Amino acid sequence: MDERLRGCNVGIRGHGTDADGQMSGEKILQLPGGALAFQEYGDPAGQPVVFCHGWPSSRTMAELTDEAARELGVRIISPDRPGISRSELQRERKLLDWPPVLRALADHLGLTQFRILAISGGAPYAYASAWAMPERVSAIAVVAGAPPILELRDRAGLLPLYRWMLALHHKQPALLRACFHVARPVACVRWPFRFRPLILKLLQPCDAASLRDSAAFEACFESQRRAWRGSVEGVIVDAQIFADPWGFSLEEISVPVRFWHGTKDRSFSAEIAREVAGRLRNCNARIVEQAGHYSLPIRHMKEILRDLLGVTQEAAPPFSRGRYGHEPAKTLCALVQLKLREGCGRFYHRNNPESAGSSLRHAGRRMGRPRAPICGRLGRRQKS
Repeated sequence: MDERLRGCNVGIRGHGTDADGQMSGEKILQLPGGALAFQEYGDPAGQPVVFCHGWPSSRTMAELTDEAARELGVRIISPDRPGISRSELQRERKLLDWPPVLRALADHLGLTQFRILAISGGAPYAYASAWAMPERVSAIAVVAGAPPILELRDRAGLLPLYRWMLALHHKQPALLRACFHVARPVACVRWPFRFRPLILKLLQPCDAASLRDSAAFEACFESQRRAWRGSVEGVIVDAQIFADPWGFSLEEISVPVRFWHGTKDRSFSAEIAREVAGRLRNCNARIVEQAGHYSLPIRHMKEILRDLLGVTQEAAPPFSRGRYGHEPAKTLCALVQLKLREGCGRFYHRNNPESAGSSLRHAGRRMGRPRAPICGRLGRRQKS
């Protein structure tokens, strides 16, 4: 895929900037794999930040960033993923198919380096881009981000709807696909304003309070409607990627990560967020009290962007693919847990912490690591 994108002839159409010099209009980039739709927000002459929208969502979710981006001098570039809204569907795409597409978009726009802001379901795409293009990606900010689901120690912290979808995906995928098709007509409807209070009642108070702002509500829910209107197959493929192996490890990411999560997030719990942040070796994590899945990016966008702009390319702790004995203790513990989950089930007992600790101690002794650091790390992780 990289070779095809390098040699592509691209074309673009759109409206450029409006009378006030602000970004406006849809733009289309023609790639060998199909058309890629994107839109820009904020300051056209500002620092470039690529926006990775959530799921199910689309490029117009980046309207959440527009006001803060104009104030801070940030140029937001927000593409639709393949199959979403106006971007062409790629039925067999995988997560690692995204970095070459983003590289082609950056080349077309003349961006040597850029930052990435990802919200919710955009997180895997930000991680993949940082892993694949560390020379181009200066830093990433992940806000209420989706985790690598297959690698979670416990899925109880996922939204019940997500757990139900995962169960159907593994046991009855055809039924899950049928459910998506049934849901599409409803998901495409723009409900009258009088129904908005009923929708907000389904959310927790902190999110409902933030979404009472009409601009924020439209940015979140109109972007979802655009995704469904574009292609139900695109929404399905995008969902499938979350349940598949990512193709790389979080421990391998060296790019600086600014990690934001709320204690009231019901989509992905704060416990899951701490687990993910603990695996990133160049991460500054902020768990924001009383913030939810929607309220965190809505209320803190200016702070998030300002923090992302201030990140420098500080060196990450070294990561070795050689003997485990040469790894930092934090990375070692995560790697041992990953290997145990992948193929050594007899050593890992999810519902028995004492047994799990014992298994890791035995694994540590076999690998030649001192006993105390591993046990200490595990003990602190379980208490968090």
